[in-house]
Amino acid sequence: MSDDANRKRARAGGRAGNKIRAGSAVLDQMPWRIPVNPDRPTEPLDADGVQAVHKATMRILKEIGIEFLNPEAVAYLKQAGCVVNGTNVKMDEDFVMEMLSHAPESFTITPRNPEREVIMGGKHMLFVNVSSPPNSWDLERGKRTGDFETFKDFMKLTQYFNCIHIAGGYPVEPVDIHASVRHLDCLYEKLTLTDKVVHAYSLGAERVEDVMEMVRIAGGLSHEEFEAKPRMYTNINSVSPLQHDYPMLDGAMRLAKRGQPVVVTPFTLAGAMAPVTMSGAVTLSLAEGLAAVALLQYINPGCPVALGTFTSNVDMKSGAPAFGTPEYMRATQMTGQLVRYYKLPLRSSGCCAANVPDGQAMWETSNALWAAVQSRTNMVYHSAGWLEGGLIASPEKFIMDCEVLQMIQRYFEDAVTAVTPDDLAFDAIKQVGPGGHYFGCQHTQDRYQTAFYAPMVSDWRNYEAWQLDGSVWTVERAHRLYKQIIAEFEAPEMNGAHQEELRQFVAKRKQEGGAPTDF
Repeated sequence: MSDDANRKRARAGGRAGNKIRAGSAVLDQMPWRIPVNPDRPTEPLDADGVQAVHKATMRILKEIGIEFLNPEAVAYLKQAGCVVNGTNVKMDEDFVMEMLSHAPESFTITPRNPEREVIMGGKHMLFVNVSSPPNSWDLERGKRTGDFETFKDFMKLTQYFNCIHIAGGYPVEPVDIHASVRHLDCLYEKLTLTDKVVHAYSLGAERVEDVMEMVRIAGGLSHEEFEAKPRMYTNINSVSPLQHDYPMLDGAMRLAKRGQPVVVTPFTLAGAMAPVTMSGAVTLSLAEGLAAVALLQYINPGCPVALGTFTSNVDMKSGAPAFGTPEYMRATQMTGQLVRYYKLPLRSSGCCAANVPDGQAMWETSNALWAAVQSRTNMVYHSAGWLEGGLIASPEKFIMDCEVLQMIQRYFEDAVTAVTPDDLAFDAIKQVGPGGHYFGCQHTQDRYQTAFYAPMVSDWRNYEAWQLDGSVWTVERAHRLYKQIIAEFEAPEMNGAHQEELRQFVAKRKQEGGAPTDF
């Protein structure tokens, strides 16, 4: 098939060949692409509402201030002319807006395989794997503590699915590896089992510096080449309400100084660590996030940054976090309006409170994912695999979520809404006439293979056909696919010299003790 034909099939939702090998041939999935969201965003606030939230955000920063629990950060902000009292820093609107004016509206991140370069900002939308749960769950073994083998399984799923663009944090925390060297083993596997953009946890200087060096080595880059453009990133969270802690700020400043992106994501739960009203929770979140962005832009004007939202609510009966709620959706849309006002890229999340990959898991996650679409989110964390409010990662849920991600990608495609004469199909309508059908007409025959989205996990047969084939429920189908993908997985190609240098670096850092820990 020609390249032109491949491109046409890709646009039409068909299964086109591409330069990037998925890892095995278990599924006939969509090719790798960076989705572009063509829709106007949903905007719950009018112009006066946007200004009201903005002014309240600036008032928090000027009159209440943010606690920066990092002396270096405080020193920078004092040098910048902010009002400093111990760890409390107050900054006025002129300073914040001047700092935001330096931040790029979009940027690219280039991993070791340049074919996997991603664009962060504008109308582009990137999907990131589930990150940081301490536990895993699958249909065979149930819930259990995270381990290294399960971590590697999720890395293989992350590489395999073309709709996952970034290998974010650890999909499950491998607690069977000591925390002092965990980052070394995990990043080695992440950089060899995937060739996608990777992330560093901002949990101490050694971890951040080690990950930057490992990304540099894996890409065969000089120090100058590494710092010349974004190659990886970190995500930091504030400690709501109104605090930024020491290690997160330390890591963020280290990356910013070397031109690597930082995503600042306050985690505000309305009714718990944020006001019970969604506009109040959004305002608090923005104040916390913008304070850190202003710091990073003062340190290195123009360094790539993004603002994240993780504003949801708690169950007021139990205090448990709730996700994918109507309030979560509106908060994400409202934050999107303000982040576009500040001309920054936006991060949100796919999330749920369900404990197993059931109906609740899918409707809550779908709500969160479509809120990301409606808010014109650029980076969607936890897009696939999240359960129990982020305490569980599930391979079955990962695959079920990828079905939704592919549907979103298909929804974006021009072919769905095209209005050319061929698409309007007047001649076909005339040919079939009243009371006929379109199965056999030439217009259908020319297009039937690529006309509609083709599912990976969904079963569209009727009940009797489904029953005759074993009555397999969705989670069971996803489990079978998970086992097949892992069994057939092939790691992406990597330069042997780079991989050996990476291995030697890991061995050296382990011998030196890795990162200090409290235990």
